[in-house]
Amino acid sequence: MHLARFPRISLAHLPTPIEPLPRLSAALGGPEIWIKRDDCTGLSTGGNKTRKLEFLMAEALAEGADMVMTQGATQSNHARQTAAAAARLGLGCHILLEDRTGSKAHNYNHNGNVLLDHLHGATTEMCPSGGDMNAVMEKVAAERRKTGASVYTIPGGGSNPTGALGYVNAALEMLGQVNEAGLAIDHIVHATGSAGTQAGLATGLAAMNANIPLLGIGVRAPQAKQEENVFALAAATAEKLGCPGAVTRGDVVANCDYVGDGYGIPTPGCLEAIALFAECEGILLDPVYSAKAAAGLIDMIRGGDFTAGQRVMFLHTGGAAALFGYDGAFDMTGKWTGSTAEAA
Repeated sequence: MHLARFPRISLAHLPTPIEPLPRLSAALGGPEIWIKRDDCTGLSTGGNKTRKLEFLMAEALAEGADMVMTQGATQSNHARQTAAAAARLGLGCHILLEDRTGSKAHNYNHNGNVLLDHLHGATTEMCPSGGDMNAVMEKVAAERRKTGASVYTIPGGGSNPTGALGYVNAALEMLGQVNEAGLAIDHIVHATGSAGTQAGLATGLAAMNANIPLLGIGVRAPQAKQEENVFALAAATAEKLGCPGAVTRGDVVANCDYVGDGYGIPTPGCLEAIALFAECEGILLDPVYSAKAAAGLIDMIRGGDFTAGQRVMFLHTGGAAALFGYDGAFDMTGKWTGSTAEAA
């Protein structure tokens, strides 16, 4: 895979480290757990979207854009990293934020990622839930173009074949790290939402014939829809790379049993995962993506899906800034309050 053929601009601190989680592994009594720290990519507190933005922002610059526009949920990690990338490159940035939770909490709507969006100089507008947000964004972009702006639009999560190249590169990076360290990995587990991270990883791993099962823990869509979205994007990404057909339908597996009441609404399991990672390993998870993925991993270990003698790599996709929008889920000591009703 010759990724240097595609425009790319350096935004991330790479490679991100891989680390063992011995105390968490001991607490769960199952497999040896390792973590790939994509929360440490560096751009505005880090996260997985920075890898995608290296390719997306390079494409925007190549097309002569003076503004980027994207969309996501209120506490979107992707929006925050896009705003930061635009600030670093001197581009305007406008973000459409979808109200997916209906929360009226002040911190959810004004703190966390939303605060950082504005600190980076982005403008935002709120949109009701349930619409085709990419279509809405294109209409807004068309109006900006009428005023003379050169607008490059980025789909939610940066999830198109250009953005997915960031996680093809991550698969190359991770495999190089584990090979160098002599670590045989039995499974890779991560959060899957807009599909770009899983599609890129699946494409990269398949193209390298890595033979490491990849499991996405869904945070929004039902399993059939999530797998369909990921496979379609992986196929398009492989086509872009010049290796059509590299990814088979069997390479794409999602478990969507841990979504709970909906996207962005914490579950008891995800809040337990936040506490376990924080108290055992000093690592912060976000309540929308990484904590729900960790909740799935923890439950599957307890259920015997991952067992002693195996080695599991958990990809941390970042997003801890969102915790400051979810303070209602925790009491003053940082413990879960036992209710998710006011968490979002």
